[in-house]
Amino acid sequence: MVEIKSHEFEGFLERSARNYRLFVIYGPDRGLVSERATLIAGKTGVSLDDPFSLIKLDVSDLQRDQGRLLDEAGAIGLFGGDKLIWIRGAANEKYLVDSLQALSIDTPDATYVIVEAGDLKKGSLLRKATEAARNVVAIPCYADDTRALNSLIDSELSSAGIGITPAARQALLELIGGDRIASRNELRKLALYCRGKSTIEEHHVTEIIGDASAISVDDAVDAVLNGNSANFLHAMQKIISSKTAVFLVVQACLKQFQLLDAMKTEMDEKRLPAAQVMQALGRHLHFRRKPIIEQALRTWSAEALAREANRLQAAILQTRKRAVLEDSIVLQTLLSTTLQSARR
Repeated sequence: MVEIKSHEFEGFLERSARNYRLFVIYGPDRGLVSERATLIAGKTGVSLDDPFSLIKLDVSDLQRDQGRLLDEAGAIGLFGGDKLIWIRGAANEKYLVDSLQALSIDTPDATYVIVEAGDLKKGSLLRKATEAARNVVAIPCYADDTRALNSLIDSELSSAGIGITPAARQALLELIGGDRIASRNELRKLALYCRGKSTIEEHHVTEIIGDASAISVDDAVDAVLNGNSANFLHAMQKIISSKTAVFLVVQACLKQFQLLDAMKTEMDEKRLPAAQVMQALGRHLHFRRKPIIEQALRTWSAEALAREANRLQAAILQTRKRAVLEDSIVLQTLLSTTLQSARR
């Protein structure tokens, strides 16, 4: 595996990216994942507006046809030349991992593969497979720190020819940083708002910048499990504004309910307390999330968990059938689940 850390990415992009064909880009900052995937795609030399050269797939497309990645990679293009297979929404799907492992052993000369994934924990299936392969590039994407945010501010505002006061910069740093695309969009909005001015003042920031600070899919899922509709709506508003696919939220929520269902079954069959089941089946969870999961185990019955998982699965199917209504379907479904959690 070749792992590219944040401070190494720009140099890698300019000097070495063209030498590799398999990329797994992952992390909690979905906007940064998307941005870096786009930059890598630009370096492949594949025409991104040619439907014969660029094949964009959602991980749900692979779920329906688990051999599709290998089929697409091995297919000869109609007009020849290189092609790029770009997969979004990955997590730890075994069929995807198996296909990537096969491609890492025998990579077609004319094929590039970019996989966009969420926050892969250390030891997760996709991350382990990536680390074991020498010719797969792993690019983790974590939320921008202060240094990276200052660099982003300087880059966007200098290109617009506008300066910024220290007080305005500090106010700005408190409002951005959760998602790279959301942060960049807010900075461009600010530059447009202050067009014609030489310097951005603090009041300009407070007048026009929205809250694009740290938020993740896990925050939205936790709000659902806590039954906190205000936090859920706030999280979804920020996720949507960052251009993150809301499909990722309902997918993460489904996986959480499936895990809860497995845990609840273990509790009921072996008459174990929630804490003991958490130690066995919830070891991969972040310590801050464990109390939320434990509380959900106490309040949801096995039947209710199974029913809710089926409802979430049906909602995912509806988003695929009626893509134009995806945001509405996800919001309505997850808000209903949040209200059920609150009643429990």
